[in-house]
Amino acid sequence: MKQLIVIALLAGTLSAGAQELKKTGYTVEELVPEGWTHTEATGDLNKDGITDMVVLTTPNFKENMKTRDDGYVYNFNHPVLAVYFGSSDGTLTMWRQYDNVVPGEESEADMYDNSVSITDRGVMRIDLEYMMSMGGWGLSQSAYLYRYQNGDFYLIGHDANNLQRNTGEMEEVSINYLTCKRQSITRNEFDKKVKRREKWTNIAKKPLKRLGEEELDTDLPED
Repeated sequence: MKQLIVIALLAGTLSAGAQELKKTGYTVEELVPEGWTHTEATGDLNKDGITDMVVLTTPNFKENMKTRDDGYVYNFNHPVLAVYFGSSDGTLTMWRQYDNVVPGEESEADMYDNSVSITDRGVMRIDLEYMMSMGGWGLSQSAYLYRYQNGDFYLIGHDANNLQRNTGEMEEVSINYLTCKRQSITRNEFDKKVKRREKWTNIAKKPLKRLGEEELDTDLPED
């Protein structure tokens, strides 16, 4: 009897650990396992006239979750990004899953608010917001723009800003990798008497980066 109980418990553990995004489905509820938090966006990514979907979800594996004394639950599972291309019958089929692209909370001081969207032109936009709940005054935001071309998603733009919540100092950077232009702005969010400074520079033309080549972050881009 003990052996049967152990086997049943082991099977349940394996089953829970085996949870993953579905490869095909018609709705986000069918694609994402129950209990995983998620945000999604729809639009035509590959210009075939059919609606596609991008899903950003965070698993709820218990080994990566921690409950605070007051009942608040920290989720230290790594976010997962997945792209689904649509078909004429409404089926969504996973094109690719990215497990280590979007950053997530790794300590009790981390606070991330991440989302995805698709522009009217079919460009995928990944928005990141990071703030430390203790030990720092910085609030950082980034927006990465990816366009599907030549069989993959390529980074065509990156906007980022950093705000010091105690002083109001703000620095913004916007880069267009297609025109090779970089805009930088410094200003003060709290004191409008501080002169706003803007600078435009050219950046070196390089091969566009593919989605998945590196983990995204909220740092101000250098180029």
